[in-house]
Amino acid sequence: MPLTRHVDVAPSPWPKPASALRHVMAEGYSRKMLRADLLAGAVVGIVALPLSMALAIASGVAPEHGLYTAIVAGGLIPLLGGSRFQVSGPTAAFVVILSPISHRFGIGGLALATLMAGVLLFAMGVLRMGRMIEFVPYPVTTGFTAGIAVVIATLQLKDLLGLEIPQMPEHFVERVQAIALALPGAHAPDLAIGLLTLAVIALWPRLDRRLPAPLVGLAVGATAAALAGWLFRGFDPATIASRFEYAVPGGVGRGIPQLPPLPLLPWTLPGGDGRPLVLSLALVRELLPAGFAIAALGAIESLLSAVVADGMTGRRHDPDAELMAQGTGNLVAPFFGGFAATGAIARTATNIRSGARSPIAAFVHALIALAAVVLAAPLLGRLPMAALAALLLFVAWNMAELDHFAHVLKVAPRSDVAVLLTCFLLTVIVDMVIAVSVGVVMAALLFMRRMAEVSSVRLVDEHPMGLTRKLPRGVVAYEIAGPLFFGAAQKAMAALQTVDKAVRVVILDLRSVPALDATGLVGLESAFERLHRADVLVVLGGVQPQPLRAMARAGWADRKGRILVYSDFEHAVEEVRKAFE
Repeated sequence: MPLTRHVDVAPSPWPKPASALRHVMAEGYSRKMLRADLLAGAVVGIVALPLSMALAIASGVAPEHGLYTAIVAGGLIPLLGGSRFQVSGPTAAFVVILSPISHRFGIGGLALATLMAGVLLFAMGVLRMGRMIEFVPYPVTTGFTAGIAVVIATLQLKDLLGLEIPQMPEHFVERVQAIALALPGAHAPDLAIGLLTLAVIALWPRLDRRLPAPLVGLAVGATAAALAGWLFRGFDPATIASRFEYAVPGGVGRGIPQLPPLPLLPWTLPGGDGRPLVLSLALVRELLPAGFAIAALGAIESLLSAVVADGMTGRRHDPDAELMAQGTGNLVAPFFGGFAATGAIARTATNIRSGARSPIAAFVHALIALAAVVLAAPLLGRLPMAALAALLLFVAWNMAELDHFAHVLKVAPRSDVAVLLTCFLLTVIVDMVIAVSVGVVMAALLFMRRMAEVSSVRLVDEHPMGLTRKLPRGVVAYEIAGPLFFGAAQKAMAALQTVDKAVRVVILDLRSVPALDATGLVGLESAFERLHRADVLVVLGGVQPQPLRAMARAGWADRKGRILVYSDFEHAVEEVRKAFE
C-alpha cells in the first residue's frame, strides 16, 4: 500500500504516584500482611541505623543527618513510589558525589543540591524517563560501581586506623598520600575494634542468618570497646560522641541530638565555613552541576534496586512513579536536615528476605529510625568510629563485586573492557559524573560502530528474497539490512553511488530496516536525487512502521512520480510488474 498518514498510539496516561501502595490495597491488605511488614520493617530499620550514620559521616556531615534522611525520605518514598519492596535512604554510591560537596559547601550546600536533585528526579518521572536505565550499558555500571567501592574503602582507612588527618583531601591521589604520611600515627585501640567488628560482620552469616551481621558486629565492637576501656587505662577508641557535637541552649551536646527531625530552611544550615549559607543565584549556579549528578545517580541506583527487587519477587515496578517518589523524598528531606536519598539495594534485599509484603514495611523502617533517635540517641553516640568504618569497608567489598568485574574482563569484547576500565579509573581518580558521562558516550560510539558493521546495501539480482518470478528488464532490487541512523547510513548508501545506465527502476527492499533517523533520511534522499537525475524511479517496499513515520514527516507522500513507498514488499514488486509488463 502507498504511504499514508500514520496514527500514533495514544500516549500513556499521566504517571500515578503511590502506584505500588494503591495496587496492594486494591488486592486486599490483611492483618497477616501487616504483621509480616512490621517484622520486616523492624529488621531493616535496625540495619539502616548504623548504615545511615556511617554514610553521613563518610559524606562529610554529622551522623544525625543520615538518620534524618532515613526517617523523612525513607518514610515518604515508599508511600509514593512504584515498587512494593524498595527501601530508600542514604547509600554508599552517593558518598563519592556528596563528600566533595560537603567539603566545599557544608551541610547547607549539600541540602540545597539535594533539593535541586529532587526537582530533577520528579521531572524525570513526569516525563516518563523511567525506562532510560535500560540504556546504561553493563560495563559502565560495573566500572563506576567498582570505582565507588574503592573510593569508599579509602575514605574509611582514616577512622579504621585512628589516623590524625586534620582535613582529608578531596581527590583520590592526594588522599592516599595523606593516609600514607599519617600511618606512623595509627591508633592501636581503633584498629583493634575495627578489625574485630569487620571479622564479626564477615563471619557471622556462617553461624546464624536470623540476626543481621552488621547489627551483631557493631554490638560486639561497641561492647568490646566499653569493656577494654574499663579494664585498660588508655584504651580510648574514638566514638560518635567524642567526634561530633551539636548546639544546645547554653552550650554544646555530644553525639547525636535526642530530637526528631524538625522543619528548617536548607539554606540556613551551615556552609563550608561553618556559618549559615547565604542563598544567592551564584550559589545556585555553582551547586547546579552537583544537583544534576545527584539526580542522575539517584535515578540509576533507585531503578537498579527496583529491578533487583523485581527479580527476587517476580513483581514489576512502575519506574516513573518511583522516580517521582524519589524526587519528592529528595525535595522534602532537606527541609528536615536530610540529604540525598535513593533506593538501597542491600536494604531492599534484606526487606524482601525478611518477609515484606508491601511498601508499609519500608515505612516502618523509617519509624524504627525515628524511635531510635528519640529514645536511644545517647546509646548510638557510644558507637566506635572504627566499627562504623569497618561496616562501610564490608559494604564497599560487597559493592565492588570483584567476581563480576573479573568475569567481564575475561569474557567481554575488548571494547567493553575498555569502557569498564575507563569508568573505573575515572571514578577513582577524577570524578564519578565524568566517569559515567565518558562511559556512556564511549558505549554509544561503540554501539554505533557495531551497527554500522551490520548495516549494508546489496544487489539481489533479478530474484529478490521470497520471490520466484524474474523482475522485468530495466528493474533491479537492492536489499537494505540493518538500521539506517547516523552511525550506519553513510556506509550503507555507498552501494547506491552507481547504477547501470540501462536501469529504469530501483526497488529498495526495506523489510530488514527497523529504524531510520534524520541522517538516514538525508542519505536516502541524496541517493534518490542522483537516481532521479538519471531518470530512475525509486520504489521502496516493505517499509516498517518507524521508517514509515519518518518518511511521512519528511513529506515523501507528496513526491509521487519520483518516490513510491509501500509497506508491503510483494505489493510494491507487483505494482512495478504491472507498469513494465
